[in-house]
Amino acid sequence: MSASKTWLIAGLGNPGPEYAITPHNLGFLTVDRLAARHAIRVTRTEDAALVGLGGIKGSPAVLAKPQTFMNSSGVSVRALCGRYDLGPDNLLLIYDELALPWGNLRVRPKGSAAGHNGVKSVIACLQSQDFARIRIGIHPGYPVDGARYVLTPVRKAQWKEMDELVDQAADAAESVIAEGVEKAMTAYNRRAQGGDQEER
Repeated sequence: MSASKTWLIAGLGNPGPEYAITPHNLGFLTVDRLAARHAIRVTRTEDAALVGLGGIKGSPAVLAKPQTFMNSSGVSVRALCGRYDLGPDNLLLIYDELALPWGNLRVRPKGSAAGHNGVKSVIACLQSQDFARIRIGIHPGYPVDGARYVLTPVRKAQWKEMDELVDQAADAAESVIAEGVEKAMTAYNRRAQGGDQEER
């Protein structure tokens, strides 16, 4: 992979303090972790997103947190791709995945939305599902009302686990950029217990 390839690394989430530490905001938290590691300030407002420009593992990177709310994330991602003249192959999307158990990571080169409304929006707006993604498992292992669970703050007892999970997701993102999706998949994908709805 050429070191000159520019990446748009978009984490999905919802703006506002009430959503900051919810499972649905793990994409935002991973972008924040990458920003801290690489001294990138994600503070400028562009195309309904908070954006920061810098370098990660030798490649130019645009870090983005769409502020459109989850279900309209694609509007911002599409506009940023246009602004920076990037295609789907330049996009790395990072988001929570209720179809995967808490603590599981799954790196993918492309695929369906698997019921995730934010990813549905990105696919619809880009008219492509051929973009890399990092899916962060959030299913707690017991029956939940998914719509309610993803917007409920993570319990303080799980904050350390969540911090470690965000670290792993940031590591996986760096691996995608430095080594490519296939090597990142080998290094970070773990077999989900109880199935994976995006195996189709």
